[in-house]
Amino acid sequence: MAQGLRAAIDFLLYGWLQVQTLTTRPRYAEHSRETFDAVLDTCERIAREKYAPFNRLVDTEEPRFDGERVVLPRATHEAWQAYAASGMLAAAQDYELGGMQLPYTVEAAGNAFFAAASVSIGAGMLTVGNANLLLAHGTPAQQRAFALPQLAGRFSGTMCLSEPQAGSSLSDISTRAVPDGPDFESDALGPRYRLRGNKMWISAGEHELTDNIVHLVLAKIPGPDGRLVPGVQGISLFIVPKKLVDTEGQLTGERNDVALAGLNHKCGWRGTTNTLLNFGEGRYPVRPPGLDGQGAGAIGYRVGAVGQGLRCMFHMMNEARIGVGMAATMLGMAGYLASLDYARTRLQGRPLGPAGKDPTQPPVPIIQHADVKRMLLAQKAYCEGALALELYCARLVDEQRTGAPAAADEARLLLEVLTPIAKSWPSEWCLEANSLAIQVHGGYGYTRDFPVEQYWRDNRLNMIHEGTHGIQALDLLGRKVRMEAGRGLQLLGQRIAATVSRAQGDAALQAHAHALQRAWQEVLDATRAAWADDDAAAALANAVPYLQAFGHTVLAWIWLDVALLAADAGDAAQRGRRQACRYFFHYELPKIAAWLQVVRTRDLTCAEMPEAAF
Repeated sequence: MAQGLRAAIDFLLYGWLQVQTLTTRPRYAEHSRETFDAVLDTCERIAREKYAPFNRLVDTEEPRFDGERVVLPRATHEAWQAYAASGMLAAAQDYELGGMQLPYTVEAAGNAFFAAASVSIGAGMLTVGNANLLLAHGTPAQQRAFALPQLAGRFSGTMCLSEPQAGSSLSDISTRAVPDGPDFESDALGPRYRLRGNKMWISAGEHELTDNIVHLVLAKIPGPDGRLVPGVQGISLFIVPKKLVDTEGQLTGERNDVALAGLNHKCGWRGTTNTLLNFGEGRYPVRPPGLDGQGAGAIGYRVGAVGQGLRCMFHMMNEARIGVGMAATMLGMAGYLASLDYARTRLQGRPLGPAGKDPTQPPVPIIQHADVKRMLLAQKAYCEGALALELYCARLVDEQRTGAPAAADEARLLLEVLTPIAKSWPSEWCLEANSLAIQVHGGYGYTRDFPVEQYWRDNRLNMIHEGTHGIQALDLLGRKVRMEAGRGLQLLGQRIAATVSRAQGDAALQAHAHALQRAWQEVLDATRAAWADDDAAAALANAVPYLQAFGHTVLAWIWLDVALLAADAGDAAQRGRRQACRYFFHYELPKIAAWLQVVRTRDLTCAEMPEAAF
């Protein structure tokens, strides 16, 4: 598996994205392709030695609470230690912060190996995202006490958004944050509050892998009348550590009032703890007592201004969405490579035609059957296309950080438009790839003797992680394609037009170029039709079909751009990429017509279905 994955990553990084050219920029001047390769080699080795052999183990030995602590397999502890020691938690950070100053594209590619080896053991996605948020929005003291220990691997991090009664409706959260005494604004770590409430679906919310866990918690500060401000405008963001620390990030020896209320037992990602946390229930009372004199309330330090919590949290949420997209991609890739290996070695049946009717002839590998090739080619198109998309988005991050001002601004806006696709498209279609991997295995596919059923279970969570399809669709059609007067959509259209223009000069790709041009025009027409009279209810009634059509069009563009580099017909890998591109244009892109039809006509079949009629 590793050989095929590494070859794909190398081609996309160096052949397609030309990531080595970033070394001409001052930030990356001390790097070269050799240092990039060394990072990839290290990640590949750790993933092979510390992650892949234990993927089944962590699936069957789920986290358990023994009454005092959450117990994880020893393999999980060793994998975390190896990951932290590799420096990947701070890979893209400044040298002054203990980082390697790597391009984010290289960091993303390195982390891909861990997701493919065992997404359930996990790497540092939430911890790095937590630290990055604090580096962007926290005070110097907060960065020193909470972000730097995470980048060093001493602490780990979470994001605490959802609540049992509110789910994804963040405007309805009820966790309260009350100023901790009259001097609450004088604490060196930031304005100090007492939090009470419950948070649900918190990944890595309780464990013993690190010395401390830094929770970033969304909560509302009551007004003078004691009531919470309705809607998202009243949400603020707080650092709530599991254990209290001093201004240098050293443990004080006192436990904060954050308590595990239960572990969620999931169909996949079983090696990662998923928790319900209670804040301020009084199990670990913090002294001196709070305003009520009872000591109840977890201590939290506000990040940013009052009411700006969701804006700050989007820094981490958007990063996590791309991370989930990469996780979904790698699970799909792992299933694809496993089913490819199986199809090459499994003997069954005989070819169609006269020769195949002779029962005395030996059976052939199932990869010789047309339908098995169809399923393998679909997986290749989904997974390698998704990998290219995720790395392209990572490359936009580097452009945003180090490009000239105009290029950096374009990269920012393109990333805004593509983030819902980078999260949702792989989580739907690489899940379909996992389903096809099971199908290639036949009856063996749904047994635990082969890994593909676990890949499917693990990947099924990614359509929900960090925002469901419905949420991503509302974000795309309701906000992203309209923001800044549609400039992001225009920029994406310019990139697509440039690829189309180049492809028209390649005889083998001309038809694909024309098909992509038509598809993009259909997307633009549907976008305008959906918002014809600014009726949001009608425009967004079919936001998910719009998301699906938009995503398929983006992936068609990605594949066409990749295929332009795959011109060497004598190279099997290059020929495979062109064939995958051909598959996508012949089998996948035509699907957008049905999706866009209901968007363009603002079909209300679903919206107008009476509840009683179900």
